[in-house]
Parts: sequence; C-alpha cells; structure tokens
Amino acid sequence: MSKRNWAPGLIALLLVCCYVLVLVKFFSSTLAIDRLVRQIEPGKAEAATLKHVVLIAQELDNPFWRMVEQGASEAAGQLGMRIDYMGPIRINPSEQMTLLAKSIAARPDAIVLQGISDPDYDRLINQAAEQGIPVIAVDADEPGSRRLAYVGTDNREAGRRMGELVVKGAGGNGRIGVIIGSERADNQRHRLEGFRSVIAMTPGYEIMDVRSSNISRIQAAQQAEAMLHEHKRIGTIVGFSALDAPGILEGIRASGHTDVRVFGFDEVEETRRGLTEGEIQAAIVQQPCEMGAKSVHLLAQYFKGRTTLPERHYIPIHIVDGERMKRAAGSP
Repeated sequence: MSKRNWAPGLIALLLVCCYVLVLVKFFSSTLAIDRLVRQIEPGKAEAATLKHVVLIAQELDNPFWRMVEQGASEAAGQLGMRIDYMGPIRINPSEQMTLLAKSIAARPDAIVLQGISDPDYDRLINQAAEQGIPVIAVDADEPGSRRLAYVGTDNREAGRRMGELVVKGAGGNGRIGVIIGSERADNQRHRLEGFRSVIAMTPGYEIMDVRSSNISRIQAAQQAEAMLHEHKRIGTIVGFSALDAPGILEGIRASGHTDVRVFGFDEVEETRRGLTEGEIQAAIVQQPCEMGAKSVHLLAQYFKGRTTLPERHYIPIHIVDGERMKRAAGSP
C-alpha cells in the first residue's frame, strides 16, 4: 500500500482519538462538577436551617448596643441562628420604626428590638406577631404590644439603687441635677421614677433640674454646664445613660466647678477611667452582653415549640466604684 493511501486512514484515526479525548475530558469535568455540587449542597442545606434574627438597636455604634450585638451573635453561633444587626446612626425613633417595617417585609424568623413606647410601633410589632414573627424587646419594653417578652434591667429598681448611692455619697450637699438619655424612652423615665422615690423620702435632698442628653456625650456636657450655670449650688449630677457620665465630667470642667460629685450608668471606657481616678463616685452597671444572649436563648426555646414564655426577664445589675475598679485592676 502506498504512503498516499495511508494518509486518509491516519487522519481519520487522529480525528477519532481527538473525539474520544474530548469526550473523556467532558465526562471527567461533569463528574468533577457533580462531586463539587454534592459537597456544596449540604452547606446550602445547613445555611437554610439557620434561623434569621434581626436585631434593631437604638443607635448603631453606641457601645452599649454593640455589646448587646456581641452577646446575641455569640449565642446565635451556638444555637444555629444568624444575627443581622442594624439601627440609626444617631438616635432616631422614626428610623427605628422604618427599620422595623422593612424587617417585617423581609420575613425574618424573629426580631429583637428596643421598645420606644409609641402606638405606631406597637401596631408594627403586632403586625409581626400576626405574621408569625416573634418579637423580643430588649433594654426598653413595649408592654402595650404583642411582643413575646422583655429582656433587660428592672429600671425602676436601678433608679432606686442610684438614689441610695447618691444619698450615701453626696457628701452632705443634697442639691441634685439629673441627665437622662431620652425623654421618650421608658427605661429612662422608669429610672428617674425610681430615683425620685428615694430622693423624695430623704430630708435635705432635692432634684434641682432634669435635662436630656439625647444619648450624646456632647449634649450631656452642654446640659451639665448649663445646669451648673443656672443652679450654682448643685453638688451632685447623675447620668442615667451610658454616655452621660463622661459628658457630665466635661461639662463640670467647662463650668469651672470643682466640687461636684458624679454618678453614672453603665461602664464605657471613659466611665471606668473616671471611676479609677476618683472623678466619678460610682456607677450602676448593666449587662448588655447578657441581654443579647438571653434574648437569643429565649428565641431558641420559642423555635423548639415553647410559645408561652414569662413576659419579663430581668438581668441583674451591679454597682462599681473606684475602689472596686482598682481591686479589679490589681492596684494596691
């Protein structure tokens, strides 16, 4: 047979080999993709079983609310949930309401939020409940709504404890100024009510002025300075939200006063420093991490079928002063 007759056969054989090779690669790729899909699918199924919980804060980057988020996220990681954290950049009840409405429309498995004591907010929470979305109020309650439970401080009791601290540590000057975080928030009003109940029963003590910081350190400073210019004989100023005590210290310095005692709420870094250095006499300290974690644990019980829960879950508070701060730091 001539070389010319071999050529077409050789070309045909090469074409067949190439075709077979392409088929082999195609089926190998298909099998590889199939294996990959099988590996991914359990992950998708696992993700689908995660309960989606929305946490709506009063203020997005407030240290207190970041700790609530931390506690909720840590508990969620242990209990098969996913936390979506959101909130206004600055305190804004209207924006909280908008975020709640949008969250309900997204149909999460549950919502954790701060109560703001508003009838429209109540209606939104009721709407969530009607759609099978449980709502837990944290830090401030929304008792007029169909929320599942409240988790947070017993705020009237915390106010009473603050009153006892001030009476004990006011140094004989019973003229008191008060800075609250917000006039609209029930938790602030309840703290003030508890505080008033003690001061009203103690001879020689009087609340001279009450002002709002709007959960702002700068406004707390401005209000404290203005308060001291108007009431020059005030001997004690009490702050009822986390950023108030550091702001009050700034206001006292700006006013030129040197003999004003400060009592605060919660334990942000500036408050701890003020306690250690003796500029703040004492602080009532909440447990925001525990509030977040407890809220998630209650939801876990609800998801397992326990639809009736106690309405209020109070998280204990404790008192911190300069001596305790020094002991905790190991100072002599």
